Amino acid sequence: MGEVFINKHPLVQHKITRLRDKTTGTNEFRNLVEEIGMLMGYEALADLATEDIEVETPLERTLSPVIAGRKMAVVPILRAGLGMVNGIQALVPTAKVGHIGLYRDPDTHEPVEYYCKLPTPIEERTIVVTDPMLATGGSACDAIRMIKQHGGKKIKFMCIIAAPEGLERLRKEHPDIQIYVGHLDRQLNEHAYILPGLGDAGDRIFGTK
Repeated sequence: MGEVFINKHPLVQHKITRLRDKTTGTNEFRNLVEEIGMLMGYEALADLATEDIEVETPLERTLSPVIAGRKMAVVPILRAGLGMVNGIQALVPTAKVGHIGLYRDPDTHEPVEYYCKLPTPIEERTIVVTDPMLATGGSACDAIRMIKQHGGKKIKFMCIIAAPEGLERLRKEHPDIQIYVGHLDRQLNEHAYILPGLGDAGDRIFGTK
């Protein structure tokens, strides 16, 4: 089963509470999602490989670590996943960004894909897939399957809110990835929305209905 990390940091939990509040406006919501992306990214990227290079300080030459190899890629699931990208790029400005487009069929609640563009060589990168909400798990599972089909190997999935049903499905279908969750919520309702949740993350990020 996939390795799961539930974030317990007080700053993350405080910001998630602000996201849940229905009176939180679009601008604040968008900023909070970005900030949570940065805080969670700091934890998720703790195992990035490094190598020592020689640098000259004002006092002497020394060996000091830098991120090694082809570094990483951030792949948001469109459209809500875009909200977390800037926070991660603030940590790793050299990270390449791919995009996977999926929408949820209103009747079956299953994802339908319409776009996939990934940076190359994807197989040499640490890949962070972002989506604020992990509900049924369908979109996350499909996105990761698409990345694997293109050669991606070291994959991490990051969400702010997860339902137990979606987390269980993602762990079963992709037992080789790391999953980072801001908060594990109670359940899905009959419309496959997370409870207590925070509503539709995409609508709240982009100010649409």
